[in-house]
Amino acid sequence: MCLYRVERADMAIQSLAPGVCQFGAFGRKLTDGLIFFGRWLRDPAGMASIAPSGQALAELITRDIGEGSAPVLELGSGTGAFVPALLARGLREADLVLVERDACLARRLAIRYPGATVLACDAAAIPAGDLAPPFAAAVCGLGLLNLRAEALEAILLAVFARMAPGAAMYLFTYGRRCSVPDVILDRLSLVADRRGRTWRNLPPATVYRLRRRLEPTASRVAA
Repeated sequence: MCLYRVERADMAIQSLAPGVCQFGAFGRKLTDGLIFFGRWLRDPAGMASIAPSGQALAELITRDIGEGSAPVLELGSGTGAFVPALLARGLREADLVLVERDACLARRLAIRYPGATVLACDAAAIPAGDLAPPFAAAVCGLGLLNLRAEALEAILLAVFARMAPGAAMYLFTYGRRCSVPDVILDRLSLVADRRGRTWRNLPPATVYRLRRRLEPTASRVAA
């Protein structure tokens, strides 16, 4: 059972919501940004960024995903920055499983997207069983560069153990290379290819696609 807890600073920020949200989408974006920033102040390494991902990155990271890609797993959902882009691709809320370790953010996701399954847990501890059919795609919003190798491997193992054959996981990085090192790609028999870069995100970001390696000689990371 997940117990959601709203801390004092978050309550202070959320108390601004009624006044801010009268400005519609802009107000919602501003509120999300304030709450995200508040969580970042408490856990900079865990949040990885001071602000939610922008629309340009959301569109890029979901570009290969469509209504035929259900169900979709999202790791590190945060304020749900990628969810509108997934819904715009033809997916339904019921097609989404959103994983967010931060209980405050997970609670907000559950309220905002009541049709989706929201899990307040670590990405490496996704429950097994009848949670969903094998996932057809996964989207990762986690700051993988900040993770230890053991934690990163645990997450990738948990995700690909629940993925359908041929399914891909999409992730982004602010760095120059894929955030999953070659040694881990090799050990887990995965291959990564670059899907694109957007300069209209703060900071600019590059999207990679991870898949199971089909041939032993496949290149680890395609340019």
